[in-house]
Amino acid sequence: MSPRKTIVAPSILACDFSRLGAEVERADAAGADWIHCDVMDGHLVDNISFGPAFVEAASRHTRLPLDVHLMIERPDIYVPRFADVAASITCHVEAAHDVSKTLLAIRDSDCLAGLAVSPPTPLESIRPHLGHFDILLIMTVNPGFGGQPFLPEMMEKVSAAADWRARDALDFHIEVDGGINRATAAVSLASGANVLVAGTSVFKAADIVAEIVALREGTPR
Repeated sequence: MSPRKTIVAPSILACDFSRLGAEVERADAAGADWIHCDVMDGHLVDNISFGPAFVEAASRHTRLPLDVHLMIERPDIYVPRFADVAASITCHVEAAHDVSKTLLAIRDSDCLAGLAVSPPTPLESIRPHLGHFDILLIMTVNPGFGGQPFLPEMMEKVSAAADWRARDALDFHIEVDGGINRATAAVSLASGANVLVAGTSVFKAADIVAEIVALREGTPR
């Protein structure tokens, strides 16, 4: 399998919400590939972020694909509310839903289907769904809040997922989210990831263009 393009997806959870449009435009102009949208409901994770109206508002300021990450207890109910603006929708294997049906519903809505796994959950939990998702999101922090430190032990999951993908000739992105900066991006890419969700390191960077380039190239400081 040929090397996959590295995709940098700035997370708007870390942007200035009072300047949402300008912040999305800034990430777009700086060379981002996707815009990542972390939707939290206060149930699956201990935080509340934003919902469909906020994501739709962000969509008006870019033509980049919106990568919607549903950190919510019932993603199956909410998929239709994001499908019109999202390019990809990711649900959690830990949530209270029929994972297979939700992944199928996402694909039926003409979006890429993603499946996320949190740090305490064994990677084996996603094995029954191999072949039914387009993105595997491996959380590299415990989900809920931005700015947390990267968990290096999650690279074992990334490497294992990359091995499964190669062994079974599967076609899916491996995405990492949480504590991604220049150094941890390099480690993640070396382990087999190709989609980097970066919030604080991008939106708080002194030079956002240089930061995105360094992340994509896997260039540590």
